[in-house]
Amino acid sequence: MGDKGDIMVCKICGSHSVFMHEAKILAKYSVKYYQCPKCYFLQTEEPFWLEESYQESINVSDTGYISRNVYLSRISSVLIYLLFNRKARFVDYGGGYGIFVRLMRDIGFDFYWQDAYTENLFARGFEAENAHYELVTSFETFEHFVEPNKEIQNMLGLSDNILFSTDLYGKEIPAPNEWYYYGLNHGQHISFYNIKTLEHIAQRYSLNLWSDGRSLHLLTKQTINSHMVNLAYYGCKMGLAVVVKKLMDGKTIADWDLLRTYGKKNNI
Repeated sequence: MGDKGDIMVCKICGSHSVFMHEAKILAKYSVKYYQCPKCYFLQTEEPFWLEESYQESINVSDTGYISRNVYLSRISSVLIYLLFNRKARFVDYGGGYGIFVRLMRDIGFDFYWQDAYTENLFARGFEAENAHYELVTSFETFEHFVEPNKEIQNMLGLSDNILFSTDLYGKEIPAPNEWYYYGLNHGQHISFYNIKTLEHIAQRYSLNLWSDGRSLHLLTKQTINSHMVNLAYYGCKMGLAVVVKKLMDGKTIADWDLLRTYGKKNNI
């Protein structure tokens, strides 16, 4: 690879990234992909097509949007209950339509919504303020970031803890026709990570890293108790989320009462 001699600056560590391959995005743009030999970050060339890709912020082919939010709300509830202050405030960064925030509030966690590009449909009245939060969640956003370090710094300005999801590639870079995560049909995915990339990010920002090695990851200032994290992660698969929901006091009715009382006044 790199036979074209093309080089880009890595947006994670600043090293020279080398040309790997080309792929056709939106069925019409031939786009180059570059990998950093130091941190393994894989990025497209400067994404000139994004205005076209984001005519709708949530792409029409994302049929897993609802089921993914339901799954992530379950695993997040267990992780928060076991690892963090469950009575604190939390924020979902890049929260999309607000489904995840609504689900987490229904379970009983004081979650707020933040997204600069998508309309808040389901968590209206619970928009985030410029404050400190116990945890930032950010699911299926890292692959969209044009400037990943800037976004990570924004998140760290909100919390010392970031729980996020993005699919990792392995030892070999997948060919364009072998990995759905390139998102060639919609062109919104422009940044791709390896476990070594996440390790570099953790070191750069003096954070500790836990990852399931595939798609779910935690960056935190806390010392990670891997046994407790694994208990939360695998416990969710065995129904622990149901237990957590029963132990929490859901906010569905309380939020309804709050919005019914103050919503009109606050233009919610």
